[in-house]
Amino acid sequence: MKILLPTDGSEYSETAAKFLKRLNLSENDEIAILHVISEDPFQDKEDYYYARIKEIKQGIAPKILDSSMNILKSVPAKIKTALMNGYPDKCILDAAVNSDADIIVMGPKRLKGIKSRIIGSVTKSVSINSPKPVLVVKPSQADSSDKMKILFTTDGSDYARKAGETLSVIPFHDNTEITVLHVITPAFYDIPDRFMKKIDQNDREDLKNFSSQELRESQKIVAQIVEYLMNKFSNIRTLTRTGDPSDEILQTANELKADVIVVGSKGMSGFRGIVESLSRYILSAADCSVLIGKTERL
Repeated sequence: MKILLPTDGSEYSETAAKFLKRLNLSENDEIAILHVISEDPFQDKEDYYYARIKEIKQGIAPKILDSSMNILKSVPAKIKTALMNGYPDKCILDAAVNSDADIIVMGPKRLKGIKSRIIGSVTKSVSINSPKPVLVVKPSQADSSDKMKILFTTDGSDYARKAGETLSVIPFHDNTEITVLHVITPAFYDIPDRFMKKIDQNDREDLKNFSSQELRESQKIVAQIVEYLMNKFSNIRTLTRTGDPSDEILQTANELKADVIVVGSKGMSGFRGIVESLSRYILSAADCSVLIGKTERL
């Protein structure tokens, strides 16, 4: 497996490096540590102070790479380093494509001065625009044990299947626990309960039958992904819940104390009004790490 590990030397970047130590990596795996020396396009390249700033950044860059190298020194995978100049998000995406990386693993550097779950602009840009899967590692998971708990969310779409393919090629340990979750969003989810109580008996019976049909469809969706994941994982359980997908996913992750939430690059297809925003919301709101599966862009 080829892993691209961008780093800026921050604690968030080094959290991602520490996460890789929890995987069952071998000498057949490769980790490319990338540091981007950011450039300001509005600065005069001939300006003395701009030149000095760039010179200082270039002097610090090897130390930033060495810091991640030291974290990974016990990992048997092949490790190499690279330096680039330019916009960090663009350079990361270019490096991932040019090196044919299987996945980008990075930390969720927060915006300076804001103590919240707001993800930094570079991480957000990469997660949205990358044609490659992106694993964003949250700090709270850095020093956990090798045994991982993964919440895999599926809606039966190609995006969910692609996320399953990504999950299957990451070298997790044999004791990894997988919970496959499908969230059913009722057709009348956006109607208050007090109005639903006014529906006549015949309509209520139709809704009951429809709910049973949704449950059967949910079981099929879950069974399909379980059959696929069984080729790699042996410890798999399933869950079906009803409600707002984002709320149910986050609540389930907290209940399970999940290390990683796996989502496709599109929202749950059964939820009216949410299309592409689900994975972005989960990325920002989740306390644990988030793996965003991707389909290759045409």
